[in-house]
Amino acid sequence: MTHGMRTDRNTTRLDGHRTWRDTAGHYALLPLRVFLGVTFIYAGLDKLTDSAFMKSGGAGSVGDTMRAARDSAAIPALVDLALKNPVGFGYAIALGELAVGIGILLGLFGRLAALGGALISLSLWLTVSWATTPYYYGNDLAYLMAWLPLILAGTPYLSLDAAWRGRRRLTGGYR
Repeated sequence: MTHGMRTDRNTTRLDGHRTWRDTAGHYALLPLRVFLGVTFIYAGLDKLTDSAFMKSGGAGSVGDTMRAARDSAAIPALVDLALKNPVGFGYAIALGELAVGIGILLGLFGRLAALGGALISLSLWLTVSWATTPYYYGNDLAYLMAWLPLILAGTPYLSLDAAWRGRRRLTGGYR
């Protein structure tokens, strides 16, 4: 004889209240959103305010960083493309990081912001961090993996995306 055993302990109770596990599961991605958002905003602002970084040559410049990474990059052609205008590329990365950080923190086009963060992390991993040995010492691969759950889940709560979804539901959708 088989005895029924309840294994779905994380479901909402019949009275509509959530258990603490339900609540924890619901907000599980929030710390990741806050961390990535703050980190990418900081990285973008750090690049924009560093006078040495936004130069095509010199110690600490984006140009010298890319030239140093070129021969060890997985795709040297990406570095060559960026070296055509290193200062423009530096601004593109900094503004991209800023936009991604703000987007994911506010939950504004969350999946798109997460995709942008993943693409920035992927490009940095394939160029600057590629030669890091062992691979887990390089942080760009870890950032790339951290963006994946947010690409899949988006920003479904505590976000502008959720507020817009709720408003569309109340007004009956687009007309």
